[in-house]
Amino acid sequence: MALGERTSARGSTEPLESLVPDASHVRPRALGAELRAVAAVDDAAMLRCLEQLLRIPSVSGSAQENEAQRWFETQMRAAGLETDLWQIPLEETITHPDFPGAEVHRDAALGLVGSWGNAGPILVLNGHIDVVPPGDLSQWVDRDPYSGATRGGAIHGRGACDMKGGLVCSLFAIAAIRAAGIRLRGSVLLESVVGEEDGGLGTFATLQRGYRGDGAIICEPTDLAIIPACAGALTFRLAVSGRSTHASVRKEGVSALEKFWLVWKALDELERRRNAKKDPLFERFPLAFPLSLGTLRAGDWPSSVPDHLIAEGRIGVALGETMADTRLDLERTIAEVNASDPWFCDHPVKLEWFGGKFASGQIAADHPLVHLVSNAHASLEGKAPDVHGAPYGSDLRLMVGLGGVPTLHYGPGNVRHAHAPNEHVPIEHMRAVVRTLVVAVLRFCGHD
Repeated sequence: MALGERTSARGSTEPLESLVPDASHVRPRALGAELRAVAAVDDAAMLRCLEQLLRIPSVSGSAQENEAQRWFETQMRAAGLETDLWQIPLEETITHPDFPGAEVHRDAALGLVGSWGNAGPILVLNGHIDVVPPGDLSQWVDRDPYSGATRGGAIHGRGACDMKGGLVCSLFAIAAIRAAGIRLRGSVLLESVVGEEDGGLGTFATLQRGYRGDGAIICEPTDLAIIPACAGALTFRLAVSGRSTHASVRKEGVSALEKFWLVWKALDELERRRNAKKDPLFERFPLAFPLSLGTLRAGDWPSSVPDHLIAEGRIGVALGETMADTRLDLERTIAEVNASDPWFCDHPVKLEWFGGKFASGQIAADHPLVHLVSNAHASLEGKAPDVHGAPYGSDLRLMVGLGGVPTLHYGPGNVRHAHAPNEHVPIEHMRAVVRTLVVAVLRFCGHD
């Protein structure tokens, strides 16, 4: 079957476009069902659910990551979904040739999918339940990164914006449609996945289990915009060698830290060159495809010239660029640095690739799924949302690239608050997203 096609009940093959109704021409009967379902959204229960989920510190690779999956399954079942909770076969999964990589160790990992509906168009709502570590607790206002506290019109806690808020919105959108007594002609899959933050283990395993859809919405924090394209990112490690000596005669040694300055300048120029040409979807970003160093470790004694330095970072993968080409660009840059300096000629900088492999991914900005979500949002909020790309990697590239599922991001919260102290998601964003998802599900899947 060709990508984007689905076999109808009559046995013919129809393009996806014919299965996605034009939301600008809604029949009165359909509008009535949409209004009933929107009115059935239980905001108070949704916010309570998020508060409780935030209190589970489901950091990637921790035991609580799976604890959160088990708890969220109970919420799916309470909402009337059929659930599939399974142990991901880790050895088989991580040795698969298409495995996207991981940055933390896991002894066990759980996959979770809830489903509801009938034979017909399938819409996937995908979200990750894992979060990054909280960082310096002194920078959190209440010193508790897992409080789930409501303050200033927002719910606070690690993962509130990235992306437990969006995951809970997805659940309560389905719950509202069921509460309104509406029967879907198609079906909806709610995928709660682990391991997104460090590579994409959960979504990859869910695809390997056979779950697919005719379209997918990932409720990552988009500030209520629609994101049909994401850049990618690759993680690397650089090792710089020096020659140690006593600090009082430092000129007789070679400081790995000082030598690293040559590398730093070359990386800065590489980033500038890779961002010289702007993609229209990324015009709002000063850097669409950043190259960033996240860790730097050098030396082992204050009064010794450092003879080693390790730097770890990430390089952005541009839209339409293969990960192999991205690697080659950085590898050539390091090779040029090694060739340009007498010390590096004999003691070359070493480059190692590790961790998650985030390819770029996209659907067309005018894809029918983009129009459907945009029109659903506009019908409720009075104006169409922005449509633009995102400079970070995500599971979108797995859904599109490996699963063949047209996918976009649309969700509550601003990515600037993700991975940051005092992470939060505005309550008004959650209210807007859950209602937009209600309408989007009804229009995509159809209903009686």
